[in-house]
Amino acid sequence: MSESIYRHLLLAVDFAPESEPVIARAERLREDLGARLTLLHIVESVPPAIEYMPMSYSGEAILPEGLELEGELLEVARAQIDALGERLGVPPADRLIKIGTTGYMIDETAADLGADLIVVGNKGRHGLHALLAPSTSKAVLRAQTCDLLCVHLEAGPR
Repeated sequence: MSESIYRHLLLAVDFAPESEPVIARAERLREDLGARLTLLHIVESVPPAIEYMPMSYSGEAILPEGLELEGELLEVARAQIDALGERLGVPPADRLIKIGTTGYMIDETAADLGADLIVVGNKGRHGLHALLAPSTSKAVLRAQTCDLLCVHLEAGPR
């Protein structure tokens, strides 16, 4: 087989059950192309509670002792990405978890890794839902670091 245009695939995963077709597509591409596969999960930043306070609030934010939501999210994500990595035969070095804005972090990671193709799911949001919750695929597409494969997914329960 001649050298493939896609040598390094970046699969952005969210661990939702309806995302299995995205994982299957990336796995198939990796096998067909003989490409390297890197898994990436983004934990959205958990802003400090003060950002949710009204602008006129002048007191201190009162948070429960030991609130470590971001840390807990990272622990759960690590367990999930390791399980998926084991299932797909992806080495631990190619199982990444980042914190930040999903679209931006996917694009930045693809650039850092020199990925040739980003694989994401697209739930095809429409109307008001699309305006209020823009899709990850649209955010990544705007950045244009490399090619993007959007696997169409059926919308989950509403």
